[in-house]
Amino acid sequence: MQNAKDTFYVTLRDRLAALNPSREVQVRGALRPAVVVAENELEQTDSALVEAFVMTWKATAFDESEPMGLCSAVCEIEYAKRGTPELSGMDRGRVLDAMDGELRRMLQPSAVAKRRFDVSPEVVMATQIFWSAPVFGAVGMEADRIRRTATVTLFALQEAGEA
Repeated sequence: MQNAKDTFYVTLRDRLAALNPSREVQVRGALRPAVVVAENELEQTDSALVEAFVMTWKATAFDESEPMGLCSAVCEIEYAKRGTPELSGMDRGRVLDAMDGELRRMLQPSAVAKRRFDVSPEVVMATQIFWSAPVFGAVGMEADRIRRTATVTLFALQEAGEA
């Protein structure tokens, strides 16, 4: 399932970079598109990842009734916004709606070729990954920021040699 997770992350990261090049985040001193996989990063202060899409992998499952084995993994994508300084943050809802729209666009189309990134150059694999439409959770308020979590289920067929 790791190849599918890596492919999903790189797909969203690259789509965000094309969609909104100015949405960047600084992680470990490097400026990059604002898509972050929580399990791959060192502990960050909560404020460091405001305006970033933070992916957290949750439950995984394996359906052996499929000839190749169908894997699935639930991904929570959390993001938050403070609003613009010009409006003293009073536009937080509008800016969060804009991030909702960005996420919807990043998730379309909802299938891509699975790739391996543990070799150089990367290798395109024989199958595709695909994912569900996002389920947007309720808006949460915390002090000066507004946040939301969207949930997506990722699916991939297990190829020969994959763990």
